[in-house]
Amino acid sequence: MKLLIISDAWHPQINGVVRTYQHLSEELEKLGHTVKVIGPADFPFRLPMPGYSEINLAIMPYRRLKKMIAAYEPDDIHIATEGSLGWASRRYCLKHNHSFTTSYHTHFPYYIAKRVERLLPFLNNITHKAAKNMVRYFHAPAKAIMIATQSLEDELKEWGFKTPMHRLSRGVNIDIFFPGEKTLFHDLPKPVALYVGRIAIEKNLEDFLDMKWKGSKVIVGEGPSLNEFKQKYTNVRFTGKKEGEELAAHYRSADLFVFPSRTDTFGIVLIEAIASGLPVAGYNVTGSKDIITEPFLGSLHEHNLLEASKNALKSGTPEQRSEHAKNYYTWENAARQYQKIIRK
Repeated sequence: MKLLIISDAWHPQINGVVRTYQHLSEELEKLGHTVKVIGPADFPFRLPMPGYSEINLAIMPYRRLKKMIAAYEPDDIHIATEGSLGWASRRYCLKHNHSFTTSYHTHFPYYIAKRVERLLPFLNNITHKAAKNMVRYFHAPAKAIMIATQSLEDELKEWGFKTPMHRLSRGVNIDIFFPGEKTLFHDLPKPVALYVGRIAIEKNLEDFLDMKWKGSKVIVGEGPSLNEFKQKYTNVRFTGKKEGEELAAHYRSADLFVFPSRTDTFGIVLIEAIASGLPVAGYNVTGSKDIITEPFLGSLHEHNLLEASKNALKSGTPEQRSEHAKNYYTWENAARQYQKIIRK
C-alpha cells in the first residue's frame, strides 16, 4: 500500500511524535509498504507555534497540500496532529470523500489551559473545555483514532469521543538503550535522579526540581523554560539536548528516572529508561500507569513524587526492566498494529 502520513511535527524537530513516525515508517516499509511523510518543512511559509517555538506551523498550506496528495495518490491517509497541516488534510479528506485515520498524541487541552492559567487563572476551566470540544470535533470524522494506552482511551471517552479507538503502542531501540557501565556523573553525589524531555510548563518539572532529594538531579533536554530553571535551580545539572549513544549513556549512568508529568499520553522516554535498566518514579496518571505495570519497573504515587522516587530505587533489577522492554515495546509490533488498523 501507498501510505501517507501528514504531521505538523516532523524533521528537523526532535520529539516523541517525530520519533514515532520515523520508526513506524521504517518498519512499515520492511512490511512492504511505501510510506511518505508530509511535514511543515515541505511548505515555504511557516511560523513558530506559540509556546512551542521548535515546531513550525505551515501557513495556509491547503493548496500546496492538495497538489502533493493528488500527486502521490495514497491508498491510505493518516493525520497525526491537530495543527495547521492536520486541519488542512482533514478538510481535503472530507471534501474528496477520502477516509482517514488520526492519532491522539498530545493533551493539548491541558497544555493550552496551563498556559492560559499563568496569565488569566480564572479562564482555566473555560479554556480546557473549549479545547476538549475542539479536539473532539477534529477527530470525529476519522474512521479510527490511534491511541497508545487504555487509560487514554478511557479518558477520551469521558470527554465524549465517539470515534472508534485502536491501540498503537511504541517501541524502543534496544541496540542503543540497554543496561551497562555508568560512564558519566562520577563527580555527582549519588543517587543520580534523571529526567529526559521537553523543559516546559506542561511537564510539571517544578515538582521534580523542588523535591528534597539526597543525591543529584540531572535534566536532559531543551525547551522554553530552560533558562528560567537554570537560573533558579543552580544545584541541578542541565545538559541540554542529547541524542543516540550520548543519550543512552546518560540513561545508563543515572540511578533513577523521574517523570513528573501529569499530562503526557505515553512518554517514549519512560520505555527508553526501562530498557536502559532504570527504575521509574512518577505519578499514577494516564501514560505512566500504563507503562509502570509491574513492581520491578518502579513506583507511582498519587501525589508524592519523593515517596515514589524512594520506593522506585528499591524495585527490581536492571536486567528485569531491560527484558520487559524487549518483550513489550518493539517498533515492529507497533508497525503491525498500525497495519492492522488501516486495513479495517
